[in-house]
Amino acid sequence: MALLLKRCYLFYNWAMHDVSDTRTNDLPLVKSIFYPLTIIGIYIYFVLHFGPRLMKNRKPFDLNKLLIVYNALQVAYCTIIVYEASRTVLFKYDWRCAPVDYANTKEAKYVTRLVWSYYMIKIADLLDTVFFVLRKKSNQVTFLHVYHHAGMVMMTWGATKFFPGGHCIYLGVINCFVHAVMYIYYLLTAYDSEYKNSIWWKKHITQLQLMQFTFFSLIYGQILFRPDCQFPRWTQIVFLPQNAFMMMLFGDFYYKTYIKTKPAIIAE
Repeated sequence: MALLLKRCYLFYNWAMHDVSDTRTNDLPLVKSIFYPLTIIGIYIYFVLHFGPRLMKNRKPFDLNKLLIVYNALQVAYCTIIVYEASRTVLFKYDWRCAPVDYANTKEAKYVTRLVWSYYMIKIADLLDTVFFVLRKKSNQVTFLHVYHHAGMVMMTWGATKFFPGGHCIYLGVINCFVHAVMYIYYLLTAYDSEYKNSIWWKKHITQLQLMQFTFFSLIYGQILFRPDCQFPRWTQIVFLPQNAFMMMLFGDFYYKTYIKTKPAIIAE
């Protein structure tokens, strides 16, 4: 037992210090895996247990003004990341193979900050579920919603910690574009509830989300067939099954919501 604990300790130190990117190690909420795990733990406990109990005998909170500000900031933040990544490195990369630039150049360091910023957005996204709970929208706190949000925090922490750049940029840019569109819709519905009755927005945003998973499969899957590519291929063995699982969940949601039954809610 003692030997096993020692090996776990040595592996933890090796992963957290020896093979991680030193340029991002000291950025907020990056240094240890316990940062994202703690955030996810608190998030799951609140949205599945503490929050529902807290709201059980209370009226839903009116968060309309807060949601307008929150959604507007999300749109702005996502748009800035898409613009900055496109302006600096996106079109310089070869989509067939974009290894991480571990140099200490100004541009390479700037890319690591963009990846970290994307990680911060995924943490901020957790507030979506918190707002659902406080507004007593329990029908929107689904397995798909909670799993997707928690998983994105974990995945973006890993990218920031070990691979801040290269092919990771494609995921961030595509996802931020999709989320900018999605949060524009949420902003409109918070400003004017009439937009909630628009099936067009909901259906096509879900289609856009499915399209992004298809792009991810193509962009990241082809790395497996490029043995000369310096971007770690083992990461695709982890990412691609996860991406396929998300495509299956979103596809199931789309079928049940827009094909099998009448339109209901959008998966976030």
